[in-house]
Amino acid sequence: MNYQRYKRNPVIHFPERTWADREIEKAPIWCSVDLRDGNQALIDPMVVTEKIEMFQFLVKLGFQEIEIGFPAASQIEFDFIRQLIDRKLIPAGVKLQVLTQCREDLIERTFEAIEGCKEVIVHIYNSTSTLQRDVVFHKDRQEIIDIAVNGTRWVKERAARFPGDIILEYSPESFTGTELDYALEICTAVQREWQPSADKPMIINLPSTVEMTTPNVFADSIEWMNRKFENRETIILSVHPHNDRGTGVAAAELALLAGADRMEGTLFGNGERTGNVDILTLAYNMFSQGVDPRLKLDQINDIIEIYERCCKIPVHPRHPYAGKLVFTAFSGSHQDAINKGILAMRERNNAHWEVPYLPIDPADIGREYEPIVRINSQSGKGGVAFIMDSYFGFKLPKGMHKEFAEVIQEISEKQGEVSPDQIMASFRDSYLERKEPLHFRKLKVDDVNLENDVETEFDTKVIVTYTHSGEEKTFEAVGNGPIDAVKRGMQEVTGVRIKVLDYEEHALQSGSNSQAAAYIHLLNADDGSVTYGVGVSSNIIRASVRAVFSAVNRLVY
Repeated sequence: MNYQRYKRNPVIHFPERTWADREIEKAPIWCSVDLRDGNQALIDPMVVTEKIEMFQFLVKLGFQEIEIGFPAASQIEFDFIRQLIDRKLIPAGVKLQVLTQCREDLIERTFEAIEGCKEVIVHIYNSTSTLQRDVVFHKDRQEIIDIAVNGTRWVKERAARFPGDIILEYSPESFTGTELDYALEICTAVQREWQPSADKPMIINLPSTVEMTTPNVFADSIEWMNRKFENRETIILSVHPHNDRGTGVAAAELALLAGADRMEGTLFGNGERTGNVDILTLAYNMFSQGVDPRLKLDQINDIIEIYERCCKIPVHPRHPYAGKLVFTAFSGSHQDAINKGILAMRERNNAHWEVPYLPIDPADIGREYEPIVRINSQSGKGGVAFIMDSYFGFKLPKGMHKEFAEVIQEISEKQGEVSPDQIMASFRDSYLERKEPLHFRKLKVDDVNLENDVETEFDTKVIVTYTHSGEEKTFEAVGNGPIDAVKRGMQEVTGVRIKVLDYEEHALQSGSNSQAAAYIHLLNADDGSVTYGVGVSSNIIRASVRAVFSAVNRLVY
């Protein structure tokens, strides 16, 4: 790889930086550019009806500033803006943002498009980078400044005649490739021409049109500009990060620490090349730190559905927060930790979300617990136990986790991922429906040998009706309880010495029609083998006897 073809981008000597000691404490002003940058980057751009649907959905999510197009460059975008205005589809408090180059004819056409709108951000830009001044425009610094100042003057002249409120936004395009002193010079020239005030500020937007270096260098450049602006209170400092290096979110977060007030981006990071910054990831990151994102993002599946339908781009399965697999654990150790964390949350009634491997509660953004754990050949006993509990209500004893996980492991090694329904079907086959050759039918329980109400060693008698390979039979036995009595009777039937190692039970569902699940751990004292059995019934004694039969069929036959 001929890495020597590439020059290292310069860093900023800025030892007085303070952003590294700050925390994000509030959400920025959000501006969606889905209908401009996002739409421009689509293979199949949105038609007007899709644009209107997307606009209305962005409003529903809480965006109060939405860049809707470049009306002077496209008749489709001009017509779209007119529809929004003429059909009165712009709610109070929502600002349209329109983009135009610093050319008088384009600015004139832009004002025609927004006629009748009450509040508009007119976003002008020109490229200021060293490279583009040289190879694209063949202009020196002052000539590029003149373009920006003339564009500002033309907007100012038309704004004076416009019946609504005009907010100016200026972007030195390719800010990341522009010398900092020159970026400050051109922004200041625009600011002086526009004459904003604290009551009527302008927006200065510093775009990483191409992400060219590490996020810390971008943060240094933002803080440097933030400190150097004249009359800082008259400026809303905005950033517009791209993702060419795959660090757009990090750069955006550090820019907020460095003093940015406003953030332009798109849903899921759609945009030119590797995309714009992903506003959803930024907002959910804030949410996960206890910061109000000031967007309504509690139903992420709705966002996914509209985005994929209008943009014709699938959301990546590993996309943060939205991906189908991001709240999923295949690793056995991860599954076990998630299971234990959720159980601890329930037991402690913790006010704060603290579960290993899950930075937020999926339910808080409209996801469900069902997809959290998925089972494949890499999964462990904790994941299978979690599925049985969260899907079907079976709280398997800890000692049973490994035994049943091995059953599922064998299936997963043959076919790959195993669905919850397949896991439950295997559980039925292995335990609940394990009725051959011994199949429990009926049970009668009596108290025996009670003298003066004093319990003796054998105070319970059972009469059990069962079938053995289809032939109906009965046995009687006594013990110190129903389970012990049934166990003793089964020893006589099978000729095997059986020992009960453990017993657990729990209700499967609440209410008068609830059923109980019983788990019994048996030892074959003749050969040392052990297994579990499971029984279910509305009567706990019958559930226990079924568990004994299930275990004996697994243990002996």
